[in-house]
Amino acid sequence: MDLTVTTLADRPELRDPLWQMPETWPEFVLHDPVGWANMGRILAELPEYVLVATDSEGRVAARAFSVPFRLDADGRRSLPPGGWDQVMLWAFSDLRHGRAPDTVSAIEITVADGRQGKGISGRMLAAMRDNVRRLGFTDLVAPVRPSRKSEEPRTLIEEYAHRTRPDDGLPYDPWLRVHVRAGGVIDSVAPASMAVSGSLAQWRTWTGLPFDTAGPVEVPGALVPVHCESDRGYAVYVEPNVWVRHSV
Repeated sequence: MDLTVTTLADRPELRDPLWQMPETWPEFVLHDPVGWANMGRILAELPEYVLVATDSEGRVAARAFSVPFRLDADGRRSLPPGGWDQVMLWAFSDLRHGRAPDTVSAIEITVADGRQGKGISGRMLAAMRDNVRRLGFTDLVAPVRPSRKSEEPRTLIEEYAHRTRPDDGLPYDPWLRVHVRAGGVIDSVAPASMAVSGSLAQWRTWTGLPFDTAGPVEVPGALVPVHCESDRGYAVYVEPNVWVRHSV
């Protein structure tokens, strides 16, 4: 596929088409409060860390967000168990306080609905690595959301993250495999990378499920079961991710 990858800083006119790109994220994922509050800020305040792929007709085929942050700082120095949420909070705290970043974290690589399976995600990861290098960094980290983990939500993330294929020793999960083939190394698990809480009515709207029984509820697209407190009227989803390090 003939794609052109540019930064949003170079092509600010792609901001609206980037958001309008058809996507396949589960609805409940979009209600993580940290993401809700900060994703738009990446576009507004860090456009040089946003990549957009357009096809030969100018349509947005994929997007990729990343953020710079300071890892070598008191209370940090290792990738956080809070994963996606925590690194986004670190990044905007550092930006607000003028701390010089030393690392870049991937936040999202999304391929437009209908264009999956064409190798675009790998091309966007390569473009992100190149962009990180161009911006003067040597380290890219990624709180990876394993693409097939939702097929076995009751499997522990620690076991799943380190499962490999017997024929070549590469990760079992396709998205982790893309990262490792690109030069990434699995670092650790982020057991609480994203948290989504809501009323039972909200969860019913997001998923179409009844949410009328206390305990774990398996939800399509969720990496682990959602914990339902039916008597108390709410449910909580805590998503694990896998930290991958890239030296660029």
